[in-house]
Amino acid sequence: YYMDATVAYRRACLNAIEYLKGALGWSGEQAYLLLGAAPVEGRIGGIVDIPNCAVTVGVPLEIFDRDILPSLD
Repeated sequence: YYMDATVAYRRACLNAIEYLKGALGWSGEQAYLLLGAAPVEGRIGGIVDIPNCAVTVGVPLEIFDRDILPSLD
């Protein structure tokens, strides 16, 4: 099968869940619920060649009570 935009979006969401689990110490279920309730913005960055597709998922930082951005350390 080809990695279409649907599969790429699903992978981006799973990556966001894994990131939130590490950044906040949450369980997968907690991160999943946040992504389901927050105003998440998904974008298709480009589909150049089959099977390549770039998708990003943006979560607004204002909904968190602490900094979740990666540090340079």
